[in-house]
Amino acid sequence: MAFLKLYFCGQKYCLLVLPVIRQELKGENLDFLTLLKYIAEGTAYTLGVTVIALPSGLLIGTLLAFLYVYGGKGIGKVMNVYSTVMRGIPPLVLLFLLYFVVSKGINLSGFWAGSISLGIVSSAYQMEIIRGALLSVGNDQLMAARAVGLSRKQAIVNIVLPQALRLAIPPWSNEAAIIIKDSSLVYALGVPEILRRAQLIGASTQQPLLAYLSAALIYFVLVTVTNRLLNMLEKKLTVPSNH
Repeated sequence: MAFLKLYFCGQKYCLLVLPVIRQELKGENLDFLTLLKYIAEGTAYTLGVTVIALPSGLLIGTLLAFLYVYGGKGIGKVMNVYSTVMRGIPPLVLLFLLYFVVSKGINLSGFWAGSISLGIVSSAYQMEIIRGALLSVGNDQLMAARAVGLSRKQAIVNIVLPQALRLAIPPWSNEAAIIIKDSSLVYALGVPEILRRAQLIGASTQQPLLAYLSAALIYFVLVTVTNRLLNMLEKKLTVPSNH
């Protein structure tokens, strides 16, 4: 277990880390595999942030993309402003706003502040991904669906959306990788995820190189596995060409 104290010193924030290594570590040879084992215990927090931020960003982004494409010029301009603002704000700034400002009225932990902030920022990027996919489907698909008797809503939901989601998988896999790596930002609030554990263990064992290499390896594995799974999904949903 590790204890973290953050205090203000003049005009600088000083970080005082007082780690206490687990009893199991005492007497062990602190090699790469041992450090990797204990840092990997933070993977649950990393995956938790990702599982909350990525789907919530997709849901919000998809709804906003529909408004952007089919909501008319006025709503489209509002969506454009939202996209520009959210993509222009660093996720860490939004995280601090939620945790230190919003949490005064709402009981919001560091974990949830980080997850929500990443989901909000990601929604702007995912909105652009889905918007591009919707536009790539083309109006001819929508017109053909209307011609066979479907309403505009039915045509969009049943014809356009499935094709758009399939086309969005490649860029969406990049966004998934970004969210996994950006989940490390919650370390700034003391959430014991991968990077926080690497920092604490590296400081306590005086082996920062091994600690951060362990963290880098874990992130690499998570991103690689996620991208491989999405690539498999993309291939499975690929429509065979007639050419």
